[in-house]
Amino acid sequence: MSRQHVILVGVDGSAEAYSAVDWATERASCDGSMIHILCTYALASYSAAALDGGYAALDDGALKEGAQRAVNEAVARVKKSDVKVTGSTEPGDAAGVMVEMSREVDMIVVGSRGGGGFADRLLGTVSSALPAHAHCPVVVVPKHTSGSPFTPVERIVVGVDGSEVASDALKKAVDEACVWKAKDLTAVGAVPIASGGGVLAWLPATVDRDALTADMLKGLNSAVEEAVAGRDVKVHRHVLDGSPAALLTEFSTAVDLVVVGNRGRGGFQGLLLGSTSQTVLAHSTCPVMVVPSRRGKPEGDITSAWERR
Repeated sequence: MSRQHVILVGVDGSAEAYSAVDWATERASCDGSMIHILCTYALASYSAAALDGGYAALDDGALKEGAQRAVNEAVARVKKSDVKVTGSTEPGDAAGVMVEMSREVDMIVVGSRGGGGFADRLLGTVSSALPAHAHCPVVVVPKHTSGSPFTPVERIVVGVDGSEVASDALKKAVDEACVWKAKDLTAVGAVPIASGGGVLAWLPATVDRDALTADMLKGLNSAVEEAVAGRDVKVHRHVLDGSPAALLTEFSTAVDLVVVGNRGRGGFQGLLLGSTSQTVLAHSTCPVMVVPSRRGKPEGDITSAWERR
């Protein structure tokens, strides 16, 4: 018997976090997943050291109470739908707690304000800890400022470079296209710019760019056929000049979901290891799904474990 999938949503009481809750609710309604809402809390070490034990305990209680309010509001939003939902608060660092929980869930969804907030704690001072180290796909939902809503997801773009992880991202993008019944899925490969003196201009001028592009397109076609595996999903394929971050960011203005892997080589090398990751995650105008290279989550029905929290 197949187990029920679990989507973990991190909240902090902000409007952006509740937008992530709404996105996850729409996603869960597509395939019958359940949602678990999480809010973490922790005293700053300097505060705990400066306070006597009794006051510190009281302050810890106030933090936990505030976290529980955020969870309760998020749970109430989900309950407006038919999606099954549970919630909990956990002491500790947000990134560390969620990375550990990622071993037990199928997807994590967090919101980002692009300048403070829950996802920025994960993607800023802790240097991409959650997307880079999670054991399941992580979706970062940016602040919605204009244009069409993020859901339903009808248009998806995935970055592909021929690496094993990019193939994992492509397979996941096909899965998501099936779950959302998306109308359009596009796979994009990036050819580095050979002119100019920037750090991206590393391709030797003697390389036949037409031959390289044709070779990349051949590999892209092969990867797409493997990822689709006979499913009724049409995938558009493009190999374009430019940096991967710039291409994906530009595509984000016209699609509903960008999918990338967290390890790679070639055009998408180091996507979550440096400035490229910060560019895509910070500047994408639509949600970004980061697919990890690791596999091996435990099998079995884990629903009851979430209900006990």
